[in-house]
Formats: sequence, structure tokens, C-alpha cells
Amino acid sequence: MPSPRASQALSRFTVLDLTRVRSGPTCVRQLADWGANVIKIDALLEDGGGEQPGGPRQGSDFQNLHRNKRAMTLNLKDPKGLDVFKRLAGQADVVVENFRPDVKAKLGIDYESLRQINPRLVYGSISGFGQDGPYHKRPGFDQIAQGMGGLMSITGAPGEGPMRVGIPVADLTAGLFCALGILTALLERDVSGEGQWVQTSLLQAQIFMLDFQASRWLMEKDVANQAGNNHPTSIPTGVFKTSDGYINIATTGGRIWERCAQAIGAPELITNPDYATAPARSKNRDALNAAIGKLTEKKSTETWVKELNEAGVPCGPIYSIDQMFEDAQVKHLGIAQHVPNDENRHIQLVGQPVSLSRTPSTMAARPPEFGEQTEEVLTEFGFAKDEIAELRRRKVV
Repeated sequence: MPSPRASQALSRFTVLDLTRVRSGPTCVRQLADWGANVIKIDALLEDGGGEQPGGPRQGSDFQNLHRNKRAMTLNLKDPKGLDVFKRLAGQADVVVENFRPDVKAKLGIDYESLRQINPRLVYGSISGFGQDGPYHKRPGFDQIAQGMGGLMSITGAPGEGPMRVGIPVADLTAGLFCALGILTALLERDVSGEGQWVQTSLLQAQIFMLDFQASRWLMEKDVANQAGNNHPTSIPTGVFKTSDGYINIATTGGRIWERCAQAIGAPELITNPDYATAPARSKNRDALNAAIGKLTEKKSTETWVKELNEAGVPCGPIYSIDQMFEDAQVKHLGIAQHVPNDENRHIQLVGQPVSLSRTPSTMAARPPEFGEQTEEVLTEFGFAKDEIAELRRRKVV
């Protein structure tokens, strides 16, 4: 088994990782970071070459997605390769894939096929639009899901057209939800003794992430529109210019609004009928924001952040990514973590945002090179040396 593990929390589980690009690797990263024995299956072609979608293997993106895993090569298009995979699946706890829904069935490694080999197997699937239905064969892509999932219609400034979010939020959340589903299925297996098929999609994840904006339509038939940097319902909340940059100010409820007006030196705004109630502030948001902005421009970002927080008004600077990692609180939280490696390479990645008191997650192993632990993994699964040599000769591994 790999040593050391990233955590002891999931150390009893073995995961076969068939995923590529982002949503699937995001899911499996959660399991690896909490100590599961994750084996990344690197696709080996008939000619012995390999597929490496998702950017350069030693690039920052790949490194961040695939730490704390091991890797082996396997040609799943070779019948012998499929036999090897099924032998692995017979002993594994979890398989995760994000192929198009029809691909795994053609290969014969779909859930129903593997369930016959291992009834305790938990099988995680991520697709663009679902495992069935009118769009199920369409390839999934984050920005497509952002658009179809409603997010781009509420992102950006009014009148400037739809705007994508600056991270692949549909990919990332689909991966996180799949990991949550897998963990739920593993807990249920402790009771029933049986595995099950966990399914999610980029489209479902994106719709779920609309949260209160979606419920506004479902419950009240209120279609949310773009609001730029304004909060859609709590005014004033948004971006305000300072003498040397920008800040976010957030007010929720009348008491915080009153503290905000006092702190910026404009108590008269509290009694102004245009701003006296939440509906009035929402109706006159542009004028109110302009009035606040004239005042915030007179002091620095650092001054306003200090004074407003001391007054009990949520306020924070707006950082570039490099500035964010230099923030004192970010450093204190230790979310930027170095990954140990024998090659003395600089590998610093984003750690888990959740802490456990007894079984914390650590950066235990750098991402594996292409098929780096093939022989090691096969040996652990009971393959003899002559079997492994024959698989190599036939370019199955």
C-alpha cells in the first residue's frame, strides 16, 4: 500500500480512477486527500503510447488534481486489458469514471457489468447531462453547463450580456457532489452490504448551485437578472472604490445598514426616506451606491477594512490571487501546502479546506508519473511476476 497515506480517514478503501480532465479528477482528489488507496488508470494505446488529456503532467493544473494518488497503465481497448481491469474491480471498493455515458457500456465496464463481479462495488459516474435522456450523449463542457444551468444569465453587469464565472464551477461542484455521493454510498454499504451506482452531471450540479436564485423562481416565479457586483436582495452590498483600490461591503438587515452609515460618516442616510427601508434601498440602489462611493474614495482600503469591521460591518479587500496568498489569515490557515518529493521539485498546491482533528488531510505524495506504480499495483492485486511480464510484452500495461 502507498506510504505514507494522506490521511487515515479513508485508508480502508481502494479506488480505481478512470477519470480525465477536471470533474472526475476533482471527485477522486477528495478521496485521495482523505487517505483512500487511489489507483489512477493511465490509458495505454495499442501502440504502447499513452493518452494524457488535461494538460502537461508536470503542469500546475495536473499536479493540483492528481496528488496523493498512484498510477498504472492499462489498455482498456485490449480484451486482456479489460480482463485485468475487471480483476482489479473485483477487489476494489470504488470505481469512478466520467466517460460519455455510452463509452463504458461499449467497453463492458459499466456498473451493471462490474456489479456482477463485485456486488459491494460503489460506482461513481459524472457526465455532462445525465446517464439518459435527450442530451445524454452530448459531450459535457463546463461553460456549456454554466450557460444551460442559468448561471451566466445572472453573472455580470446588467445589459452587458451573459458572463461566465472565472472558475469551472460546474466541473468542480459535479466532482465534489460525486465524492459526497460515493461517501454516502459507502456508509450505506456498511448497513446493506451492497454497493450502488452514484450518478451526477455538470448540468445538475450547476442548477443545484443556483441555490436561492433557483428557489426564487420555483417558489415565487421571480426570474433573477444580472446584478453586477450588487447583491440581488441585500442592499447596499457590493464593490466600492477607495483611495487606492476597491473593497467589498456587505450589509444584511437594518441594524448593519445603520452601523455602515454611521461608520462611513453619513448618518443622514439612515433617515433619508429613499434608504430608510430595505425595499427603498433596493429600489434606489444606484443612488445609494453612488453616495457611499463618494465617501469610500476618501480613505484607503486598509483603513476602511479596519474601521468598518471594528464597527461590525462586514468588509474586505479585493485581492488578486498573488495578494490573496500573502494575506495573514490565509497564511495562518495553511491552505497553500508543499508536497514532499524525492526530486526536490517545487510543488506547492491548494490543500483541503476542511480540517479533521484526529485524521487530518496532508500532502503525502506528489502526483505520479505516467504508469509509475504499474508493477507495484498489479503485485498488490495478486498478479504474478510472469503475468506482469506477459502483459508488458503484449502492451496491455
